[in-house]
Amino acid sequence: MALLDLWNANKDAVASLKIEQVLATAGDGNLRDDSGCASELRKYLGLIPLKTLAEYAERCLTNPFTSSGLVLQDIVNEIGRRLDYEVTNGRYQGIKGQVGCDGIWCSPEGQSIVVEVKTTDAYRIKLETIAGYQKALLTQGKLTHPPSILIIVGRNDTGELEAQVRGSRHAWDIRLISVDALLKLARLKQETDDPETAEKIRALLIPIDYTRLDDIIDVMFTTAKDLGEAGEEALSDQAPSTPLTTEEGAPSAGLAAINLKREQLIKTMSTNLTTALLKKSRATYWDSSHETRVVCSISKAYADSVYRYWYAYHPSWDAFLAEGKHSYVIWGGVDLNIAFVMPRGELLSKLPQMTTTTPPNGKQYWHVKILERSSGNYFLQLPHAARDLPLAPFQVDIPLI
Repeated sequence: MALLDLWNANKDAVASLKIEQVLATAGDGNLRDDSGCASELRKYLGLIPLKTLAEYAERCLTNPFTSSGLVLQDIVNEIGRRLDYEVTNGRYQGIKGQVGCDGIWCSPEGQSIVVEVKTTDAYRIKLETIAGYQKALLTQGKLTHPPSILIIVGRNDTGELEAQVRGSRHAWDIRLISVDALLKLARLKQETDDPETAEKIRALLIPIDYTRLDDIIDVMFTTAKDLGEAGEEALSDQAPSTPLTTEEGAPSAGLAAINLKREQLIKTMSTNLTTALLKKSRATYWDSSHETRVVCSISKAYADSVYRYWYAYHPSWDAFLAEGKHSYVIWGGVDLNIAFVMPRGELLSKLPQMTTTTPPNGKQYWHVKILERSSGNYFLQLPHAARDLPLAPFQVDIPLI
């Protein structure tokens, strides 16, 4: 059975395979440029979570097998996609007349990176050859602005390669990073929700003058603030007197319980939509085509309030959903075995009927409040409408944890 058919039929079975076993089921198992094996493997890598990509990368580095270096190249390019780069896969084998880089990454900010993947720095790299890719890409019209170069090395010990780069005339164009550090950036990006934070994370891969440290400190500060707030939602005048304990108040609700509930909801949604949803940020998910998009927010139950569950809906979330063909918001409760799944279009028509808050940072959001009028009878509160919206049509059963 072909790899993608096997994945669609039994994801757990594929998940139990080592990466070399996965490769053997892709096409004819022979990884070559422009082959069915390469196409199927790359599509599969686009369907799996970042955690599995990390496991496969570690396997390629610690237990090398035939084509493990080529597989690592595809894994690294997929990690680039998880950082929101538009990635063009490079060739496995260079041929005359074509640029031989391992990948080209273009950021949403318009910056381009020529990527080279090396399993080890045991051998000297021909920096002139890599630098020549810059000129070739511009000459061929594949890029319109000079790209920087990022060498991604399997090992953390890159001392000799660092010395080689520093001693070359290309030192200001080239940066080095280990696969492990690249994965850490991807994980960090997945735990944030502010687009500005993701942009600053990508900025770390671009050559920076470290004589003045303001830029790198700015990256650290913005990311730490985003993670600390974790989508913090300011309380309105109608908020309960007890501490906020939605996902934004993780210590009270229990961050582990929130993450587990979100994972459960996304798994159920993936099954219902018959497409694997991949984590883009803390609360946003999409499929490999980026056509199906989901925002998933979790609340604890408020026992002493007029409403039962409370959420914020952020403009950045709405902008993310607006770019998809099939977009949904999932409202979940830590204590619920149901969730409320609303198509973005349905929610959009209700936003003018909701209250908003603009905190000191200027990032306005809408208040989403769910009422429980009687046991199991839920409504979306619409303060500026004649009546509240019954949520029964949007209710989805979720298996108990």
